[in-house]
Parts: sequence; structure tokens; C-alpha cells
Amino acid sequence: MNPKAVRSWIMYDWANSAFATTIMAAVMPIYYKTVAGADLAGNTAESYWGYTQTIAMLLVAVLCPILGAIADYSGAKVRFLTVFMFIGAVASLGMAFVGTNDWLLASVLVVIGTIGFAASNTFYDALLPSVSTPETMNAVSNKGYAMGYLGGGLLLLVNLVMINGFDKVGFPSKTAASQTVFATVGLWWILFSIPIMRNVKESARGTAEGFSAIMKNGLRRVNGTIRGLKQYPELLKYMAAFWFFNDGINTVIVMATIYGSGIGIETSDLIAALLITQFVGYPSTLLFIKFAARIGMKKSMYSSLLLYVVIVILGYFMTNALHFYILAAMVGLVQGGSQATARSLYATLVPPSRTAEFFGFLSLSSKFASVAGPFVFAVVGTITGSSRFGILALLAFFIIGIALLVYVDVEKGRREALAEEVLT
Repeated sequence: MNPKAVRSWIMYDWANSAFATTIMAAVMPIYYKTVAGADLAGNTAESYWGYTQTIAMLLVAVLCPILGAIADYSGAKVRFLTVFMFIGAVASLGMAFVGTNDWLLASVLVVIGTIGFAASNTFYDALLPSVSTPETMNAVSNKGYAMGYLGGGLLLLVNLVMINGFDKVGFPSKTAASQTVFATVGLWWILFSIPIMRNVKESARGTAEGFSAIMKNGLRRVNGTIRGLKQYPELLKYMAAFWFFNDGINTVIVMATIYGSGIGIETSDLIAALLITQFVGYPSTLLFIKFAARIGMKKSMYSSLLLYVVIVILGYFMTNALHFYILAAMVGLVQGGSQATARSLYATLVPPSRTAEFFGFLSLSSKFASVAGPFVFAVVGTITGSSRFGILALLAFFIIGIALLVYVDVEKGRREALAEEVLT
């Protein structure tokens, strides 16, 4: 295991978490409701934001498995990560031009940025087995998420100062400050991606073929992945569980602040609460390494998902900023650890030589599944006229995910994954 490569891999979480915190979770959802969608009536902005996330997930779902298979075949995970990182970063820079009532432009740029973020993460996740060993995988994964909390939280703190003290730092308005904030995300993302681009290496697997031949091989491998999934029954069961609980987690991330804004919580309180999530999340994610090592990854997943059930129920009854602060701290306790452990569990269940292909397929399946969370939130909010019922509807995703996870035998799944390696 190359320590420099490990540090560089971990640093990419520091880099891309700026998009996750500022664009997806904190500033853009509020900006979308109060500025870009200023003339949208009632809870229409919240619903449009949900539909925006739905469209983004659908497009990512179509792209990622094909790209993952191609990257495995050509040995180009880092190269593909770099391309999609730039796509996401440039979209973030473009958000600086979103003004009053530009909700459609905001939606388009968020969709493009989300594609860049999610697709680059497919290749980032797939590089995990390359920079770690089976024994260190969960620890490295958790350290990546912890570093993401720290980096995303640090930039968000700077962004909060820029927005709340806009006049003191030279901006004519909060809108101008927010637009500059979006640009800082793109610059931050590019700057701190340099280590992974320079220091994480992989050996090319394919031959010197043209793009058309590589594409055909990629598509053939995707088809082979789908047809061969029956060889990995434990992986299939885990994926089914993952589709549900991961959708619940992601929906909480992308809908929390616009939901809070819709029930009247001030922008400064919403962003401050997200900072609490980030800085509680950093040590909590590191502690999750020891927690998972002591009781096992699967049991630690149960614990985190049960806390999410409590969070969603309390979110339905939330009425003021203090409630939002408390829920933000609770999310910080489990968000990074649950996501990192879920990633590590999946990595232990896939054949080591086909990680990008299988992570790409996970993106296909989970992104199609992830359409459901924001869509349910948006539809329920539209039908009832209240986003509270949209939040409450997320309970189903966590409960079903927990129920399916019960039937996954991790040790048996690992043996199934390694069996193919022995044969090949």
C-alpha cells in the first residue's frame, strides 16, 4: 500500500465535498428557493428542486455503468475521474451567473454538476481497492469521508462568512456573495483534485484500440455484468438493500435545507446547521472505523440506519432553528460513517479485478433507485401542499433497506466474489 497514493485518494473527498455541501446541501437549495425561484408560488420551488435531482440521477444512471466498464477495460479510472471532475467544477463556476428567477438555468447547471460529481465518484470509489488492502479498506474509506467532512465544512464556513457578512467583505448584496460562493466551489474542486491526478496510478489493461472498439467492449461487459449477477446472490441481496437505504440518505442530504427554508427557518440558521453536520461528521466518521471494527460493518450499518429513522420522524415535527440544529448534529453522527461503511461492504462483495465495472453498475441501479426519493418527496409535497409529508414518506426507504440487509451474508458474499478471481 502506497501511503502517498492513499493520502491523495483521501484528498479527493476533501476536494469534491465542496460540491456536496455548498451546492447540493446548503447554499444552492436556499438560493434556488429565494432567488432563482423567487416568483414560484407556494412550495413549487421545493418540488422543482426535487424534480431537478430526479432528472440528474436518471442521466447519471445511464452514463456510469458504461463508463465504469470502459475504465476497467482501458485502465483509465483516474482519467475518467478527471474529465468528470472538470465537468462538475465548470458547472459550479457557471452557477455564478444564475440570477433572480433563473430557476431553469439553475436546474440545468445543477444537473450537469451532479453528473460530474456522481460520475467522478464512481471512478473514485472504484479506485479504493487499488490504494488499500482488504484489511485496511474500511479504515481508508472512512478516512476519505472524514476528510470530506473537514474540507467541505471548511469551505462552507468561509462561504457562510461571505454570505452573512457580504457588506463587510465587499459584496453589494447577498445574491452577489452567493454567486461568488458557487465559483469558489469550482476552484476548490479543481485545486484539491491535483493530488489524485498526479499520485494515483493504475496499469492499463486494454490494448491500443480505438474509442469505438473500447465502447463495444464496455457495453459488452455491462451486458456481461447483468447476465452474471446470478453468480453473486449475496451481492444482489446487498444491492437491493442499498438501493433503498442509500436513496433515503441521499434524499435527506439534498432536500433538508430547502425543506427547512420552506417551513420558515432563516438562511443563516440553515447553513450554520449544515456546518454542525460537517464538523460533527469529521470525528464521528473516524470513530465509526473503530465502531465498525468492534461490532462488524453490517451491525454498524443497522445502528446508523435506525438513527436515520428517528431523524426522519423528528424532521416531520420540526418547527424552529433549534430543532434543525439538533437534527443536523444527529445526521453528522452517522452520515459519513454509514456511507463509508456501505461503500466498503459493497467493495468486499465484488470481484477485485472488476471494481469500476461493478461500481458503475451500482451507479446504474442505485441512481435509478435514487430517482424515487426526491420524486416521492416532490410528488407527496405537490399533492398535499406540504413538504412535511414528503419528509415523512422517506421512512419507507430506511425501513425496507434495514429489512433487506438482514438477509445478506457478508462472508459468503466475499467468497463468491473471490471465486471468480481464482477461476480467472
